Amino acid sequence: MSTWSVTLRQFEGYLQLEKSLSANSVEAYVRDAGKLRHFLELRHLPNSPKEVTTELLREFLGYLGELGLSATSQARILSGIKAFFSFMIMEDLLTLDPTDTLEAPKTGRKLPDTLSYEEIVQLLDGIDLSTPEGTRNRAMLEVLYSSGLRVSELTDLRLSNVYVDQGFVRVTGKGNKERLVPIGRDALKHVGLYLQGIRCHLDIKPGHEDFVFLNKRGSKLSRVTVFTVIKAAADKAGVRKSISPHTFRHSFATHLIEGGADLRAVQEMLGHESITTTEIYTHLDRDYLRQVITAFHPRS
Repeated sequence: MSTWSVTLRQFEGYLQLEKSLSANSVEAYVRDAGKLRHFLELRHLPNSPKEVTTELLREFLGYLGELGLSATSQARILSGIKAFFSFMIMEDLLTLDPTDTLEAPKTGRKLPDTLSYEEIVQLLDGIDLSTPEGTRNRAMLEVLYSSGLRVSELTDLRLSNVYVDQGFVRVTGKGNKERLVPIGRDALKHVGLYLQGIRCHLDIKPGHEDFVFLNKRGSKLSRVTVFTVIKAAADKAGVRKSISPHTFRHSFATHLIEGGADLRAVQEMLGHESITTTEIYTHLDRDYLRQVITAFHPRS
């Protein structure tokens, strides 16, 4: 049986020797195929690339979407996987290519699902605060909605970057760019309940002492855990929309803009480079950002 390790090594050699690709390109192609392998291992699915079906590949693309990867990123990964299975066909390791009928995700701009304020409240209020995980999850989702953070910014949030008295959090976004984002009273209240009632009792692993949100083993939370928490909260609250951590970010921006907030202020809080690709990025005064949240955010 053709194992992943052996086939990936053969694929790597083919790209290097026969396709003469650059080291970076070879690494990217092998890494993309490796992502599929990792997904199958996580789901305890077939451990041979020969057993991969079109249906499994569709599940994999759905999984990438759930993790918050854009359609463009998904299409790039799929390109690497198509190259991998083309190689297998060429080497007579497969007779049918499972990627043949698989379409790349459409990269056109699609408006994401957002939650109404009533749905946000329904979802937050449905979390059971009598459990340690519930207290943490409520704080986590309050922060997501209060500050419009990306999921990686939430999991990377550090205690040393939460400025309670000033009402701001410092986050590190794409390209390691730091920004200060206002955080609302409700979010700070629930973060305080979590820190003082739950987190202080955890046996925290070395190197994880400064991360705000931890699992019960005292380690930093993963992106997948955040996604799972949100799915469970939505199911419990009866919210039938397809939601992810990014839904809270989109809802944060939508509610601010619909409330009348300055688009540039929302742009800065989200950490977007510009409103359009042609507009020069304009920094705004921190006091003004605080005023925008106070005036227009439903849970400020």
